[in-house]
Amino acid sequence: MRLLIIGASGFLGAHVWRQAAAAGLKVITAGRTGPGPAGRCRHQRLDLSAADPARIAAMLTELAPDAVVNCAGATTGDPGELAALNVTGVYALVHGMLLAGRPGRLIHLGSAAEYGRTEPGVPVHEQTMPRPSGMYGVTKLAGTRLVQVAVAGGLEGVVLRVFNPVGPGAPATSLAGRLAAELRRPAGPGAEIRVGALDAVRDLIDVRDVAAAVLAAARVPALRHPVVNIGSGRGVPVRAMVKELLAISGCASPVREDAPDLPRPADIPWQQADITRAAEDLGWAPHRDLATSLADLWEAIH
Repeated sequence: MRLLIIGASGFLGAHVWRQAAAAGLKVITAGRTGPGPAGRCRHQRLDLSAADPARIAAMLTELAPDAVVNCAGATTGDPGELAALNVTGVYALVHGMLLAGRPGRLIHLGSAAEYGRTEPGVPVHEQTMPRPSGMYGVTKLAGTRLVQVAVAGGLEGVVLRVFNPVGPGAPATSLAGRLAAELRRPAGPGAEIRVGALDAVRDLIDVRDVAAAVLAAARVPALRHPVVNIGSGRGVPVRAMVKELLAISGCASPVREDAPDLPRPADIPWQQADITRAAEDLGWAPHRDLATSLADLWEAIH
């Protein structure tokens, strides 16, 4: 199988690349920066936010991938930056794929932020009406809608709505990544760990299980639905996650929930994925628990 990974230098994309390469797939990467972990494979410079769909079509015709995995996108930034990467870039990609005729299957990574507020205690399934509350969720939902329109127009594709990925390489934009990096820095006596509010419940999924879901979506004979949730299927109090990471690190510093730069969205207190469709459509299930994800995150930080 020939796999084109867009955004292979990012957190999710790097893990998709590693698993694809380990599985013996022929991997080609594309992105705004260099090839990152995929330095030994063919790489195409591609900025989706500024790309001409005709150029993308020509590239796909030349490369002839069996599947295109879009891991590119922005999680932070001003509205213009988020729209450029999460909406304009997705439009350019799906338009280019449609122009190319049969360019392979599209696997686009969406986000649980598209759902917005959900009912506490009720796992969210793919039929739940999305109501994103922030600009990130709004732009990710717009990207999903573009993929769905393209699928209706003849493109073979699926959106994997990824919940909250954790594990080795987690970026500082995530609570786990930021906290682990802080814990690795030497701290003086009496030093405190400052975080945002920790009273939310989130579905935390190991990034390597996400990568396995991507490969499952690439290999399954036929796609049954255009959107599939990818999560652990468990709701975990964020405070419990922080406590687990502190225990792994051996840090005894007190934690204060008053960091102004890490607010929790007040209108999303609880979120957990219903992953029934992922099992039925992709034959996929998560295999790593949160303790493993956090331990491996901790070990990966030097």
